[in-house]
Amino acid sequence: MHIRDVMTPNPRTVAPDDTIQSAARIMRDEDTGAVPVVQDGRPVGMVTDRDIVVRAVADGGLVNRPVREIVTTGIVCVTPEMSTREANELMSEHQVRRLPVVENDRIVGIVSLGDLAVKEGKDRRTGDTLQEISSGVKERG
Repeated sequence: MHIRDVMTPNPRTVAPDDTIQSAARIMRDEDTGAVPVVQDGRPVGMVTDRDIVVRAVADGGLVNRPVREIVTTGIVCVTPEMSTREANELMSEHQVRRLPVVENDRIVGIVSLGDLAVKEGKDRRTGDTLQEISSGVKERG
């Protein structure tokens, strides 16, 4: 199965200069835990609900600051034609639960571990991926 078959197309995004509060509102409105950060249509990072809590709220809750102050950069992306198996491997290797989907250097979607589990139905592979992601977090903790 390909990423195109399981991804969420056209995700809402924020720009590096948008506020942290703006990203949080998108998360609330879209019921998601992550928002891609894009500049000129190209992904430059990802901001998660955890980033907001750990890097903004815990530091005094100044959510009117720009997202660029808390964004995670150096993100790994996939293409719509990549296989879901490759996405699982990338998630395991980089210990992430979501990957931006990029085509012609532009963000066209996002794929999450949940998308792979629900739409692909490979419970064992998804479980193995989640275990690898979680074990890496425990080792770093």
